[in-house]
Amino acid sequence: MTPPATKRGVDRLWAPWRGAYIERVSSQTRKRAAPEPCLFCRVAARATDRADLVIARRPHALLMLNRFPYSPAHLMVAVRRHAGRITELSAAEREDFLALAALAERVLEAEYQPHGMNLGANYGRVAGAGFPGHLHLHLVPRWDGDTNFMPVIGETRVLPESLGRTWTRLRRAIREDVASARDARTPGAGRGARRGAKRGAARG
Repeated sequence: MTPPATKRGVDRLWAPWRGAYIERVSSQTRKRAAPEPCLFCRVAARATDRADLVIARRPHALLMLNRFPYSPAHLMVAVRRHAGRITELSAAEREDFLALAALAERVLEAEYQPHGMNLGANYGRVAGAGFPGHLHLHLVPRWDGDTNFMPVIGETRVLPESLGRTWTRLRRAIREDVASARDARTPGAGRGARRGAKRGAARG
C-alpha cells in the first residue's frame, strides 16, 4: 500500500468576489464606531507618571507599562501626538520613538534577562489595535517555559509581579542606563569618581 503523500504548505481557496462584501462591512463598521477616548493622548498630557505607569519620556514619545500585560514587564512605546502610522511621523518623532524602543530593550534585558522578546505594532482595529489612531509599539519579554495551561484552559494569565514593583524596577534600571551612558561619553569619569571614593574612604 502506498502511503499518502505528505501535505506541504497551506491550501488556498481564492474567492475574489468576497472583496466587495468586506469593503462594505468595513465601511459600515467605521460609520458605527464611536470614537474612544485615547489612552496615549490622555497620558501624554498629564504628569502623573506613577499613576499612569510611565517609566520614561522624551519630547515626542513616551514609554509606559501595559496595565493589562501579556507577560511581566510588558511595555509600550507611543508617540505623544495623535498619529496612527510611521509614515505620518516627523523625523524628530521617529527618532524619539525608536530611542525609547531601544531604551526599553536595554532595560528589560538588564533587569529581567528575558530569553526572547516580541515586538509588535498593530495598524487598525481589524489588526488588533486597541487605539488604532495612535501609533504604539508593544515590547513583550519572553522566557523559556512561560506558556502553561492557564491561558489555554482557564483563560487566565498568571503574573508573578505587581505593576508597582515592575514600575519601580524599570525606573531604577533607566537611571542606571542613563548614568552608564553619561560615563561612556566622559572618558575617565567613572574611574576618577571611583578613585576619589577610595581616597575618601582611606582618609576616613
